[in-house]
Amino acid sequence: MAVETDLIWQSIRQEVSTAAAEEPLLASFLHMTVLRHNSFQDVLAFHLSSKLICHVMDGRALLELFQETYQSDPELVDIARADIRAHYERDPACGNYSTPFLFFKGFHAIQCYRITHCLWQQGRKTLALFLQNRISEMSGVDIHPAAKIGRGVMLDHGTGFVVGETAVIGDDVSILHGVTLGGSGKQGGDRHPKIGSGVLIGAGAKILGNIRVGDGAKIGAGSVVLEDVAAHCTAAGVPARIVGHSCQEAVPAFDMDHRV
Repeated sequence: MAVETDLIWQSIRQEVSTAAAEEPLLASFLHMTVLRHNSFQDVLAFHLSSKLICHVMDGRALLELFQETYQSDPELVDIARADIRAHYERDPACGNYSTPFLFFKGFHAIQCYRITHCLWQQGRKTLALFLQNRISEMSGVDIHPAAKIGRGVMLDHGTGFVVGETAVIGDDVSILHGVTLGGSGKQGGDRHPKIGSGVLIGAGAKILGNIRVGDGAKIGAGSVVLEDVAAHCTAAGVPARIVGHSCQEAVPAFDMDHRV
């Protein structure tokens, strides 16, 4: 893990250094955001916190909050690397490691959510909800701080992604824009979807209620899913029905094939 971690950080620095030389108009931004920092943890805290600055909370306070969170839970930094790697490996529009870090708001929103989740677990719920609101204003992504999201998640574009309080998303999941993981009524308690690992969720899909989407499943674009989807099955339609199956070794999130 340590060798791979160093390679990703070194790649980001090298890519940004080249970009700064090629585009003078962005040189100051790139130096401030990346090149003046000594570690991926530092650059992550600076870049993400700067996106949430508002009249209520200034940049210094947010930066210190992010730095303290990463210091208290270093695994979050490893998870951010896994999410960057997911974009690099699955998104044909992502030609290098620095692109999602600098420019992809889906990546930014997921990493900021991870800070709110830590705060929620610490009992700092008011601050977590405040930041949830700022993340939504900044990115168009609305993830409740209590939701649980694994590593290696690619949120492509991100706009319109909504995740409810009791939702769970596994590892190595790929999600397109306009997806909702919501409740199906006004009941309380455990009421949101549970998404397994390796799942691919197409653009505009709505998965509603305390239902399970099994590992390696695929949800077609625009589908409305109201019932469980078994592992390695493809569901599509309104309401969704099973329209296909794949082998146990298939990982739709990696293949990114949205055909049903």
